[in-house]
Amino acid sequence: MAITTTWSVNDMTHKDSDGGVFLVYWSLVAQSDGDEECGSQEGGKLQCTPDPSASDYIAYADLTEADVLGWVYNSLIVDDETAAEAKARTEATWTAKVQKQIDAAATTASGVPW
Repeated sequence: MAITTTWSVNDMTHKDSDGGVFLVYWSLVAQSDGDEECGSQEGGKLQCTPDPSASDYIAYADLTEADVLGWVYNSLIVDDETAAEAKARTEATWTAKVQKQIDAAATTASGVPW
């Protein structure tokens, strides 16, 4: 039974004047694909400070979900992690929660004894 993780950008708020995104709503869903469907979801709000004069600035109309998820991964960094390591750590945490649900379901049953 595999557990898959899916990152999404659910909504963004931006300035009309320069296309600067200042608020990102994101989610991470970890879901099993077996007979016992188990899942867990994490989400958050990322506040940004857009700077149209910065060399890496991307206006709202030109953004891709991958660009914005890169911002999210960077916001999750702890200590000297890279963005990829922060993403992997977060996914591992939520995958472990789903695995715990799967393990619990495997050792319990419902019904009546008659």
